[in-house]
Amino acid sequence: MRFERALLFSLVLPLAGCVTTHSDTNTLGKPLPQVSKADQAKDAARIHTELAQHYLAIGDLQTALAKVTMALKFDPNYAPAHTVIAYVDEKINRPADAEINYRKAVELEPNKGAWSNNLGQFLCSTGKYAEGEIYFRKAITDPFYPTPDMALTNAGICQLRAKETTKAEADFRDALARNPNNPEALFQLANTLYQNKDSFKARAFLQRFDALGRPTAASLKLGHDIETAMGNPEGAQNYRKRLLSQFPDSEQAHDLENTASP
Repeated sequence: MRFERALLFSLVLPLAGCVTTHSDTNTLGKPLPQVSKADQAKDAARIHTELAQHYLAIGDLQTALAKVTMALKFDPNYAPAHTVIAYVDEKINRPADAEINYRKAVELEPNKGAWSNNLGQFLCSTGKYAEGEIYFRKAITDPFYPTPDMALTNAGICQLRAKETTKAEADFRDALARNPNNPEALFQLANTLYQNKDSFKARAFLQRFDALGRPTAASLKLGHDIETAMGNPEGAQNYRKRLLSQFPDSEQAHDLENTASP
């Protein structure tokens, strides 16, 4: 199971240009409005946070940490920087610091759905299922949050971890009602239905997932298991061939090879 984070790809902060000018007048000779020190500090924090995101995207955690730390020196109350540094804290195994920063982002911008989603997934990943659920619900109340289906999918995954499969199924269905092509929700719902012995419905959702053209080792193994449960050896064999061909080194491929009949 994996959580969908609202960090690198839903922050959507365009990398700012660093062009400066030393003129105090515009092209018409009129004085330019003065920028306050607070605005200058916030702008510097934004630029360093964007740079941190860039370094995260290329896997340079050390430089990302340095950039986002600098961002918070410019503006300790810049919520996106707290979210980014929390993510880095998770990656470098500093969960206590990560929680502090995820909570700080929500404290600074309590109506921002992305920050509530991030805190919810972090709390759930540390076993605080009930509290995590609160923040997923809070995330979807933000009318400007572009991906409420992501928060609902995360809520469903959290419910599975808490062994609340009925609630998980409801969350995945709600996510798909908002975004019918959410791949994680499609896969998770198919898997949940399969685990609940409803292979017929599980097959339908997995077929929708497969139609997106982004198969994974887990989805192909699930397809094999669903077809086997439905007494369709030809369909199961097709999934097996795809799994062994596309993901030969995966754990799922090894499992199938180890259980194959001699």
